[in-house]
Amino acid sequence: MRKIILETGIRNIKDLSKRYKKAKIYFHMDLDGVTTAIAMKEYLNKNGIDVVDSELIQYGDKEWSIKKPEGSGDIMPVLVDFAHGKPMFVIHTDHHDRQAGVEKETSTNFRPSRSNVETISQIISPKELFGSDDISLISTVDSANFAANDISIDEVLAYAFKLDKSEKLRKNKFLLGLVTNKLLLAFKNKPGFLEKLVMECTPSILNIYLKIREIMKKEGFSDIPELEKNRDEYIKKMSTNKDVKIIGNIIKQYGAGYMRPSGSYDRYTPFKNNPDADFLVIAWGNGLLQASCNPYKKERELKGVNLGEIAQEVLGMYESELKNQKIPLSTIKWISETNAKDDSVGFTFKDFAALYGEKILDFDNGLKYMMEIKKIMSKLFSKLTDEEMSLLDKIGISAWDFIQANSGGHKCITNISGLNFLKRSKRPPISKYRSNDSSGETYYVSLLKNMQNDFVEILQEKINQSKD
Repeated sequence: MRKIILETGIRNIKDLSKRYKKAKIYFHMDLDGVTTAIAMKEYLNKNGIDVVDSELIQYGDKEWSIKKPEGSGDIMPVLVDFAHGKPMFVIHTDHHDRQAGVEKETSTNFRPSRSNVETISQIISPKELFGSDDISLISTVDSANFAANDISIDEVLAYAFKLDKSEKLRKNKFLLGLVTNKLLLAFKNKPGFLEKLVMECTPSILNIYLKIREIMKKEGFSDIPELEKNRDEYIKKMSTNKDVKIIGNIIKQYGAGYMRPSGSYDRYTPFKNNPDADFLVIAWGNGLLQASCNPYKKERELKGVNLGEIAQEVLGMYESELKNQKIPLSTIKWISETNAKDDSVGFTFKDFAALYGEKILDFDNGLKYMMEIKKIMSKLFSKLTDEEMSLLDKIGISAWDFIQANSGGHKCITNISGLNFLKRSKRPPISKYRSNDSSGETYYVSLLKNMQNDFVEILQEKINQSKD
C-alpha cells in the first residue's frame, strides 16, 4: 500500500503530550536522519515529552530488527526520515515522495522537501531549531544538489576542515558541514555512535562536529590522517576494480569492493575516478539495483532523463515473469527477520497488511486460516514450528507487486529493490542457496545482473537518441 500524503503540523501533539511523558526516536542513519532526530527531540521536549532513548533504523532486514520500546505503552515510539511506517509508531514524519505501511491512527507529517529536518525545524516547530545555513547544507547533502551550489567532489570527500579566509562565512559553514557529514558516515556503523549524537547534541552542525571529534578522541577511533589514507587507498583500488566498467558516459558497477577500514568507502568514489561520467548504475549483491546522476556535473548528456521511468521500463520487460512468481509470507518473514533478536519488533501481520494489504494472494485456501496466521506472525520466525511455517506458506504476494512496493525514487536517483526475495526456499536452507545454472549464481543475482544490463542499454539508447 503506497500513497502520497500532504499535510502540515503534527496532529494532536497537545493530546499526545498528555498521554505520553517519554518518547523514543527511531531515525535513518545519515546526516538528515540524525539532525531530524535532534530537531524532533527538541520539539518534543518543548512540548513536555522527554526523549529518553533513540535507535537507528535502516531499510532491509535491519528494519525489523529494531528493539521494542521499553516500558511499552508509557514510551511513545517516534519515527523520522524513513519512508516505511510501522503500526507501532505514534508519530511518523518524512520528506520522501511516497510512504508505505502507515496506519490511519499514526500522527503524521509527510511533506516532500529537500530534507526532513527542514520541515521539523522550520515548519512544524513554532521557533526555528537549526539555523538556515545549517538547513541549507543538510538539504544539499541529502538531495546531492552539489553542482547547483558549486561544491566539488573533493570538498565532499574531505575529512579535515580548514578555515578559508578568502571565502565568505556561508561557504566556510558549508565546508564544515561537509566534513561533519563525512565523519558521521565514517563511523555510522560504530555501536551507539549515531544514537549518542542524537541524545547529546543540540540543533547545530558545529555542535555535532565538536561532539564527533570528542567521541573520536575518547573512543580511540581512527583520526583524520588515517581516515584520509584509507579513503585514498580505496579510491585507488576502485579505479582498477574489475567490477567497474565504463560504457559511454555510464558507470556500470557491481558491488563496492572491500569497504573497510573506517573511512574507506564513499558512495561518490565512482564519480571521483570517472568525473566525466553522467550516470552510475550499480548492482548490489543483496538484490538492489540503484541508478543515479552525477551530482557534480552542471551539464550532463540528456540532462532531463528520468531514471525512475527507466526503472519502470526495465521492470516492464520482466512483468509477466514476475507476476507468475509467488512469494509466500513464510519467505518474507524469514528474510525480513534475518537479524532479529528476542527483543526485536519483528515482521508482524500488521506490517504485512500495511505494506501489501491490497495485493495479498490466497495460495492454498489460506484465508480460512487467517486468525491463526495473524497469531503466528506475532512470534519471531526463529520461534516458529514447521507446522506454523506451513500455514504461512498458504498466503503471500506476487513478485511483481512485492518489488513495486519496495522500489522507488525520482528522476535523478532510483532503485529496484527486493530481488533477493525471489525464488528462495520457504525455510532457511541447510547449505548455501544456489541456482542450478552453470554460473553457480542464485536466480535473483542472475536476474539482478540482467536488469542492470537492460538499464544501461536503455539509458544509452536514450542518450544516443538525444544526440541524433
